Amino acid sequence: MCIMTNQPTNKFFTSDLNWDDYRHLVKEINVPAKTTLLQESEVSKNAYFIKKGCLRIWFNNNGKDVTFQFFFENQGVSSIESFKSGQPSLFSIESIEPSTLLVISKSNLELMVKEIPGYQAFMQEHIFQRLNHYSKLFLSHIKNNPQERYLELLAESPHIIQRVPQHYIASYLGITPVSLSRIRNKVLAEKK
Repeated sequence: MCIMTNQPTNKFFTSDLNWDDYRHLVKEINVPAKTTLLQESEVSKNAYFIKKGCLRIWFNNNGKDVTFQFFFENQGVSSIESFKSGQPSLFSIESIEPSTLLVISKSNLELMVKEIPGYQAFMQEHIFQRLNHYSKLFLSHIKNNPQERYLELLAESPHIIQRVPQHYIASYLGITPVSLSRIRNKVLAEKK
């Protein structure tokens, strides 16, 4: 079972879109690594599209940082539930690398969904993919041991292993960095 299939898609700003008509609705920002874009318990007012960089979503579990998704170039991220409902976000959004982001407010995104043919269906598909990811992650944490989760991540999303610091990967897998190091060493030894 795949626990993460973050295949980048560049459909948030499609070539079908007459971009000049909507450019004024989106702001481009550059943020350094470890920038909090949304704090857990705040209401999400913006969605982000990553031109360059890497973001993660995480929550605080009794003082322990738990990462549960990574986002890379050509992907969009927000606290969808908070963004839509106006309720406090259940997680934080933070940059892992220096990142260049396109930022769009809720009202501006709603305008684009209303005015651009097919954009609502695209957004629904994006939300479905996020739900699918959460389901797979949930089931993987129930069914698989840490080494199996690591092997799945390695097979399905090697870019995460290459770009994300080990302590975030360990948090994502639900293990300590020391356990991750042991698993990595074991996997490398088995390949020899």
